Amino acid sequence: MTVPSVAVLDYGSGNLRSAVRAVERAGAEVTLTSDATIAVEADGLLVPGVGAFEACMRGLRGVDGVRIIERRLIAKRPVLGICVGMQILFAEGIEHGVRTEGCAEWPGVIERLQAPIVPHMGWNTVEPGAGSRMFEGLADERFYFVHSYGLRDWTLSQPPAFPDPSVTWTEYGGDRFVSAAEHGPLWATQFHPEKSGDAGMHLLQNWLATM
Repeated sequence: MTVPSVAVLDYGSGNLRSAVRAVERAGAEVTLTSDATIAVEADGLLVPGVGAFEACMRGLRGVDGVRIIERRLIAKRPVLGICVGMQILFAEGIEHGVRTEGCAEWPGVIERLQAPIVPHMGWNTVEPGAGSRMFEGLADERFYFVHSYGLRDWTLSQPPAFPDPSVTWTEYGGDRFVSAAEHGPLWATQFHPEKSGDAGMHLLQNWLATM
């Protein structure tokens, strides 16, 4: 069986080494890179992200990451965004009153969670969307979250380029946010699969199985 190749995009944000190790354990040959050619041509691209939305977008643009993601999706090649690497896939983010334009692969605004205590840190359950491939074999599992912002309102305001997305939700502190999404070759998780033990490993293997 051919081992899939995965590029972990190095744009100055994210738990890069832990992401690399987790995808390697899941069964892929992994390259940590900021090289556009490698990132476009790998079987899979993982986009990590930690910190502020604006800083992540600045770093992503610095390595031509927006175009890399666009090129892969046009070619229907798998992309997985994690944490802020998920958030930047949406149209914009608002932090401390500052609006920052995102990749706009999906419509929507990333905003502060409306919960009594933020950040949302620790293990939580998810409610997978209909037809989810990401959560196959993962019923009732918990995943590890660390974030203060998220997508609280999902609306596809335009005809999708791929079949209808499968959207996963999570509740925290009386608020509700999108914790994962699958839309053709574009997958994303607000939680950290690389920090989610066996459940996270299984999810990464589900992603690799799409390649």
